[in-house]
Amino acid sequence: MTSAPTAPATPALDLSADPAELTRALCDIPSVSGDEHALADAVEAALHAQTDLEVLRDGDAVIARTHLGRSRRVVLAGHLDTVPIRDNVPARLVDDADGRWLVARGAVDMKAGDAVFLALTTRLPRPAADVTWVFYDQEEVAAERNGLGRVARNHPDWLAGDLAILGEPTDGRVEGGCNGTCRFLVTTHGRRAHSARAWVGDNAIHHAADVLDVLRDFRPETITVDGLAYREGLNAVGISGGVAGNVIPDECTVHVNYRFAPSRSAAEAEQHMRALFAGFDMRFVDMSPGARPGLDAPVAREFVAAVGTDPLPKYGWTDVARFSALGVPALNYGPGDALLAHADDERVRVDTIAPCLDALVTWLS
Repeated sequence: MTSAPTAPATPALDLSADPAELTRALCDIPSVSGDEHALADAVEAALHAQTDLEVLRDGDAVIARTHLGRSRRVVLAGHLDTVPIRDNVPARLVDDADGRWLVARGAVDMKAGDAVFLALTTRLPRPAADVTWVFYDQEEVAAERNGLGRVARNHPDWLAGDLAILGEPTDGRVEGGCNGTCRFLVTTHGRRAHSARAWVGDNAIHHAADVLDVLRDFRPETITVDGLAYREGLNAVGISGGVAGNVIPDECTVHVNYRFAPSRSAAEAEQHMRALFAGFDMRFVDMSPGARPGLDAPVAREFVAAVGTDPLPKYGWTDVARFSALGVPALNYGPGDALLAHADDERVRVDTIAPCLDALVTWLS
């Protein structure tokens, strides 16, 4: 009689280990977007071992909470997924003139941040604020699949708090809020004709020059929001058109990305772009509002003081915007250089991980 195959054991995570070692352990469990189940199981099992925590789960999002009756609640959130692996799992250590590096997919984005948050569960038996830990799936893919968004829809009470911190890579600096982002299509129209008799037609690709002129002449604003200067950006990120090598095209589409300061709402950003491209055929295909820094909240000011560096703006979009939409001020803070995220040699310097943990321990003690 043939026995059924045995399911692979859930890898054990030691949350009391050095955070760099914990980072390595997390990196060694592959978790490309949509395939986070094994890592979510490991995180859930490790959190269940912390007997004073309530542990909840929605799909491959794992949530843990203290219930100490504190007057404030802090949310620490990090995504478990990574972009696809490129011969960079398992993790390896590399030494160079700048120090020792952990090289692995997800080391920067953002398993070092996850390790810091997970290690915190064993360093703070009686934190000064109640804490909610959120480890979620599918951040690196389309917004509609985002695990934090799913939790916000299914269980918004799980994300309630006075301040949220996203463990995005910030080189150990506080980065407040984030720019919003939207994508839209600007289409020009013409009339098809044989290219040998081009005067009979009307070339839509040539008309796209008018769209490119608007983009070339645009001067991005730098807008100060709550003391942080957010630089906007407007760029063509793609262009498509053409029928065949002997046909005058009747349509051309320029794909445009607008990064806007969190002082603008989504509706204001769209209105601004429609005014800029007045008279053109436009269609918006993606809109993600930004998030104000939230640095005016007393709990946020205390955290910035504990970190000990001046806060910076976050130019890219992050899930702080989801917390902002729920009315929770949110900051970005974690180890690692964001410029190394998603690279084939993605890596985090080992000695930059523990200081992020130390700052959180100091603040929450």
